[in-house]
Amino acid sequence: MPSQDRATAALAFGGLFSLAAAMGIGRFVYTPILPFMSEGLKLPAEDAGLIASANFLGYLVGAVAAASRSLPGNVRFWFLGGLLVSALTSAAMATTTALPVFLLIRFASGAASAFVLVFSTTLVLERLNAGGRGDLSALHFAGVGCGIAFSALLVAGLGRLCADWQALWLASGAATLVFLMVAARLVPGEPAGPVSAIAQNGPASGPGPHYLNGGVLRLILAYGLFGFGYVITATFVSVIARTTPALQSTEPFVWLAVGLSAAPSIYLWNRIAVRIGARRAFALACLLEACGVALTAIAAAPVLFLAGAALLGATFMGITALGLIEARHQASSAGPAAIRQMLAVMTASFGVGQIVGPWFAGELHALTGSFQAPSLAAAAVLVVAAVLILR
Repeated sequence: MPSQDRATAALAFGGLFSLAAAMGIGRFVYTPILPFMSEGLKLPAEDAGLIASANFLGYLVGAVAAASRSLPGNVRFWFLGGLLVSALTSAAMATTTALPVFLLIRFASGAASAFVLVFSTTLVLERLNAGGRGDLSALHFAGVGCGIAFSALLVAGLGRLCADWQALWLASGAATLVFLMVAARLVPGEPAGPVSAIAQNGPASGPGPHYLNGGVLRLILAYGLFGFGYVITATFVSVIARTTPALQSTEPFVWLAVGLSAAPSIYLWNRIAVRIGARRAFALACLLEACGVALTAIAAAPVLFLAGAALLGATFMGITALGLIEARHQASSAGPAAIRQMLAVMTASFGVGQIVGPWFAGELHALTGSFQAPSLAAAAVLVVAAVLILR
């Protein structure tokens, strides 16, 4: 393999490790650890939902901050810094039992994961495209699913050794540090320069949003509904497995099923979008995800419950990418500034849905004693999102 090809492949794998650490572990490891926290701390579902919402609020704030054109330093500095904060905040979860401190730590962790996503993606994709290997972007984004699968194996393995929730958080922080070192090795430095010269993903001044129309507004709303629809199951699916006697055998495998099916999903959904269009692919993925979410709510058979989790994994990253692809297409005629504004609005809509979802699920669980009602509500919301996008 020529040295240039090896360097390009190493860069894509560096992106994979960075997203595996910050997103698959830093952002989503809360899901498989939550049953251990609920049991060890007697943590009520409404508090668990608040902790999840704090993380998603941090992600939204971090995404907006990462879009700033006035940040000093360079892109690599910020994405490696975000990885370090992600590792430290995961470990910090083991040092307290106070709900307000949990909220602050998970908020900071969410902001760090957003920084890593924005800056690693900016750096990696820019270099892949410059090298004529934009097709390797799917390998970069596969890091989210790979990280989810790794975190599932880590938690299940340590759980079998009778590790408590604090040990699980410490192990997650240690794993993130290891991934940070790998990413730092595989993603080389660059000439110094301001972040604003490279990261052009945030809001910028430009022409008014004259590209807005009914179809674009429905896209924005559908994207927010998707954020609400996926996040309830993505937060509580491991708790559902542990607290449902017929499904307890699936707990070590349910989050693994999500991760393994998520890893190749962007590549597959991109291929589907080429054939049927991004909007139809978005709607199809929402309907399949609605089926998966509903299965995790009503299935009494372990195989059906795992199938629902796999459908969630196979769709949520694909929908995330398809929504942004369609948003970029809708705003492209209005110029680069409009594209950045549109992506910022889509991120905000998605972020609001993610924040509201866990809180809603926790409150409804307090009223009903089950996650079935919030999960079925999430499935219905996903169907509405599919209908909106097709109109």
